[in-house]
Amino acid sequence: MARDAGLEELLREELGGLPGLSEKAMFGGLAFLLNGNLLCGAREDGMLVRLGKSNDGWALELPGVVQMISGGRAMQGWVRADARVYGENALRKRLLDAALGYVQTLQVKYQDRT
Repeated sequence: MARDAGLEELLREELGGLPGLSEKAMFGGLAFLLNGNLLCGAREDGMLVRLGKSNDGWALELPGVVQMISGGRAMQGWVRADARVYGENALRKRLLDAALGYVQTLQVKYQDRT
């Protein structure tokens, strides 16, 4: 899977300066982690967003958002948004704000020291 440099840059602009944020090549794309917990990701096939179980229903109602599938299995609480969604500033921000709201409730795995 090829990376999407444009989407990666959008996510950096949106999340830049956030304490505890780090980046890591994962799953054929670039993952953004907050205090060691996966927050979102960028791949050629869209933006991965972690909303948490039972928090993704509203997002799945949006055209261009589907449940993430990994190894043929639906991943509850994870969605993938296509370019129609992440290309819209308001929708991208809404998804990322929801992801931040969820991931900030998780136990810190590690804090980035950069």
